[in-house]
Amino acid sequence: MSHLPVPLYGFAAFFMIFWFGTWCVHLIAICYGKYKLHKKSCKLPTESSPLPGVSILKPLMGVDPNLQHNLESFFTMDYPLFELLFCVEDKHDPAIKLVEQLLVKHPQIDAQLFVGGSDVGVNPKINNIHPGYMAAKYDFLMISDSGIKMKNDTLLDMVQNMSDRHALVHQMPFTSDRDGFAATFEKVYFGTVQSRIYLSADVLGINCHTGMSCLLRKAVIDQLGGLRAFGCYLAEDFFIAKRVTELGWKMRISNQPALQNSGVCDIASFQARLIRWAKLRVAMVPTTILLEPLSECMILGALAAWSASLLFAWDPLVFYLVHVLCWFLSDWLLLSIVQHGSMPFHKFEFVIGWLFRELTGPYLFLHALWNPAIRWRTRTFKLHWGGVAYELPLNSPASDSSLTAPLQPTAPTLLPTSLGGATTKMGTLPLAKHRLLIS
Repeated sequence: MSHLPVPLYGFAAFFMIFWFGTWCVHLIAICYGKYKLHKKSCKLPTESSPLPGVSILKPLMGVDPNLQHNLESFFTMDYPLFELLFCVEDKHDPAIKLVEQLLVKHPQIDAQLFVGGSDVGVNPKINNIHPGYMAAKYDFLMISDSGIKMKNDTLLDMVQNMSDRHALVHQMPFTSDRDGFAATFEKVYFGTVQSRIYLSADVLGINCHTGMSCLLRKAVIDQLGGLRAFGCYLAEDFFIAKRVTELGWKMRISNQPALQNSGVCDIASFQARLIRWAKLRVAMVPTTILLEPLSECMILGALAAWSASLLFAWDPLVFYLVHVLCWFLSDWLLLSIVQHGSMPFHKFEFVIGWLFRELTGPYLFLHALWNPAIRWRTRTFKLHWGGVAYELPLNSPASDSSLTAPLQPTAPTLLPTSLGGATTKMGTLPLAKHRLLIS
C-alpha cells in the first residue's frame, strides 16, 4: 500500500478522527439526555420568591384537527401567573373563531386575541406576533408555535430552569404520540438525529436554539431592539440566541422536550420542512455544507470503513456493518431516553422508519443545496450568506438578479379599530380580561 499517494493517508486519518468524534457526540447525547431530560425540579415557590409572570405569544395561521386540543392545553396549565397572547395575521383566518370559543370557555384565564400583525420585516412569524409582543406585560416572554401541546407542569419547568445567569430557556423539539408511518418517521427523526445534535450542543455551549417553544427575558430582547430587530431573518430563533449570548447571557434546554402535535402529518410536508431547515442552516453556517453530509450514518460509515482498510488493513465490509449496527442501537437507546416511556410503535416500525430516515437524509440535503430558494406557504424567500432574508416578488424567477437590498424593518402601522362602538388604536384599549384587537 506504500505506493499510494501520501494525501490519501491524510484523508483517511481525517475521516477516522471525524468518525471517532461523531461517536463522542453519540455518547454525550445519551449520557446528558439520561441526566437532563424528564428530571423533576424540587424548587418550589415561596412567599419571598414567588414565580414570575409569563406572557405567552401564540402565532396562529389556519386550523388543523389538533389545534383546539393544543391551544386548550395552555389554558389548563398549573402555573399561577401568565397571559395568553394569540396572534393572527389574516382577519378571515378560521383560527380567530376557534380562539374566541376558547376565550368564552375559559373566562378565568387572562387572554387576548390580536388580529392583523405588523410590518416590521420579512419574517412572517415576527410580523404576526409583534403586536402581542408590544402588549406583553410580564418580565418573561414565551414564544410557542401553534402545533405545541403543553403538559401541566411544562411552563413551571421552563421558569425554574431560568436562573439569574440565563436569558433563554428552550425546549428540545420532539413529537407527541400519533398514529401512522409519517408520525413514526417524525418521532424517529426528532428522537435520534435532532436530539443527538441538540443535547450535545447544549453541553458544549453551541447555539442550537429552535424557536418553536422558548422562554426569554423580555428586558434582554428589548435591549437588543425588540423582536423587530430580527424581522430581517427567517431563522429569527438562531439570531436571537446568538445576540443573547453575545451580551454575556447563557441559555439552556428545559427538562421537558417540546411536544409537537400538528394535526397534519404526512411524509411529503415533513420532508419539505427538513429541506427548508437545511437551507437555513447552510445560509447561516456555511460549514454545514461539509460537516452535515459527513455526519450521516451511511456516508460516514463508508468513508470510515475505507479509512480503516487503508490505515489498519481491516475488513471494510465488516467494519461498515458493525458501524451501522452500533449506530442503529445507539439511536434506539437515545430515542428511548427522549420518549421516557413505551413507544407508540413496534420495533419493526422503528427499523423501517430509521432506515428511511438514514437513506433519504443525504438526498434531502442535496435537494436543499440544488434549490436554495425557500417557499413558505404562498411566499418565496432567498437567503444570503449570514442568514439575511429577501422576499422574491410573485411570478419572478428565483435568482439573485431580482433582489437589490434586504427588506428592512419598518415602523408598525396602527390602524383605527372598531370594538363595541368605540374607535381606538392598537394597544390603547382599556384593560380587560379578554380583548380583540384588529389592525
